Amino acid sequence: MHDRPPSPEDDLRRSRLVTLAVGFATAFAVTVTLAATPAQAASTVQYVALGDSYSSGVGAGSESGTCQRSPNAYPALWAAANAPASYTSVACSGATTTTVINSQLSALSSSTTLVSISIGGNDMGFSNIMSTCALQGTTQCVAAVQAAEDKARSSLTGLLNNVYNGIRSKAPNARVVVLDYPVFYQLGTTCVGLSATSHAKIDEGINLIDDIIRSAAQAHGFVFADVRSIFVGHQLCSGDKWLHALNFASLSISYHPTSKGHSSGYLPVFRSAAG
Repeated sequence: MHDRPPSPEDDLRRSRLVTLAVGFATAFAVTVTLAATPAQAASTVQYVALGDSYSSGVGAGSESGTCQRSPNAYPALWAAANAPASYTSVACSGATTTTVINSQLSALSSSTTLVSISIGGNDMGFSNIMSTCALQGTTQCVAAVQAAEDKARSSLTGLLNNVYNGIRSKAPNARVVVLDYPVFYQLGTTCVGLSATSHAKIDEGINLIDDIIRSAAQAHGFVFADVRSIFVGHQLCSGDKWLHALNFASLSISYHPTSKGHSSGYLPVFRSAAG
């Protein structure tokens, strides 16, 4: 018995089956490629976090060590979510620009691909200013902030340039993300504690420092990640604050981001800037 020759209908069916098979194979290959890409991309990132207490995570909970680093700080949260090839945080509570140069830049190398840093507030006497404002009244508070503003205008750019030059020298291939500080107070609300005049002056000082940081970072070709906007509505004197108010029982966490401030404030801003 002889097989019958294929009809035109048979040829058409075979053509369609081949087309479908090729289509499924292509779709599968694309799906596998897309699924693999994020993991491969993340595995190449070598991330180092530098900076002060706003990067170490003071106030975020579960802090440990002399530098008070927290697993709830934005660098640790980003690393946990993105699984980089390596992650090191040398950010430290109380750090100044000099501290970063002397104690933190050694963590960088030519293989570092991502760097984050917040620095400058302690150089301008952040802690002493807030203690003065809390304990000595409006006149002294305004004077302390004004002195810090004068110092920032005259010296902060130079101090930041020293740090940023050091970062670029040690990590020539890295994407560098410079983060600033949230403005502390929501103005125009009824709020216990410091006077409205003190609130406004403190906010003015923070905005000045942040603007100087932005200019210096951009002059070095770094990415400036501004957290001020995302904290609006979540400042002190708001109904949903992401910052610790003055706490006499634990002065070190006062005016620092809470865990929510890191996860909902700093982290999304850094994630967007990190690329």
